[in-house]
Amino acid sequence: MPRSELFPPIDPYESGTLAVDEIHTLYWEQAGNPRGVPVLFLHGGPGAGASPTHRRFFDPAHYRIVVIDQRGAGRSTPLGETRNNTTELLVADLETLRRRLEIERWLVFGGSWGSTLSLAYAQTHPERCLGLILRGIFLMRKAEIDWFLYSMRTLFPEAWAAFAGHIPPDERGDLLEAYWKRLTSPDSMVRMAAARAWSVYEGSCSSLLPSPELIAASGEDNHALGLARIEAHYFRSNRFQPEDKLLRDLHRIRHLPATIVQGRYDVVCPVVTADELHRAWPEADYRIVPDAGHSAMEPGIRAALVQATERFKQYR
Repeated sequence: MPRSELFPPIDPYESGTLAVDEIHTLYWEQAGNPRGVPVLFLHGGPGAGASPTHRRFFDPAHYRIVVIDQRGAGRSTPLGETRNNTTELLVADLETLRRRLEIERWLVFGGSWGSTLSLAYAQTHPERCLGLILRGIFLMRKAEIDWFLYSMRTLFPEAWAAFAGHIPPDERGDLLEAYWKRLTSPDSMVRMAAARAWSVYEGSCSSLLPSPELIAASGEDNHALGLARIEAHYFRSNRFQPEDKLLRDLHRIRHLPATIVQGRYDVVCPVVTADELHRAWPEADYRIVPDAGHSAMEPGIRAALVQATERFKQYR
């Protein structure tokens, strides 16, 4: 039977920080087999940060598991910092870390925004990739951002009412700018209240069935601040040019083995985007989980991702 559960908890065998400019210092860690096949885990958001659970998608006897918290996220500092924070710089950071760790090529694994960054990195440095495992596809296009800001209320009207209700009625025509004003307020209480409202909204819409644990974690101060500020910043300022760049540049990576895992009832990153990616990249192995939403921790998504990492053991 194919494995469907996460691997047991594991501690890093090495961790450190990487100063990438005069503002940002990034947290990174390695776990598993130091002589194993390198795999890079890219967290979502942008701004969500990685957790110890994320190491558990990979067999620690086979993989050299590399985790990094991106600029402004998780254990990287300063938390929520938007200066010098662009997709191009995140891609460059990954190359800096790869060279620092003396890794020739690695498998790239990312979900949600992590799928976006995985594609951007792979298309920039295809020669450094063994393959890709992608979940909950997000391509950073205006329609996807508008869906998040306004149209998720189609299925989660209560969560959206709380999200929009944090903003006065006369500002709700542009929720992104209204939130941005509050997320960048000089008043820390205003910033945190807006960050919690944004992050809890996303967490409330991220699972097929209600998850009090996920919603509670979404409201935690550090997670909420990093997620909300960096997401709003990227939604405002870091679109791709042209907008469909990640689809246009697939020719650079179509030779690489890839698996796409998508929840049928993913509301945060709807299945239509994964379908577009698969139609443009038919060589990729496409797995729709019929009873799952967005979260990587839903049972069906979790099982599909573990099975993908097991199948990728054939690539070195």
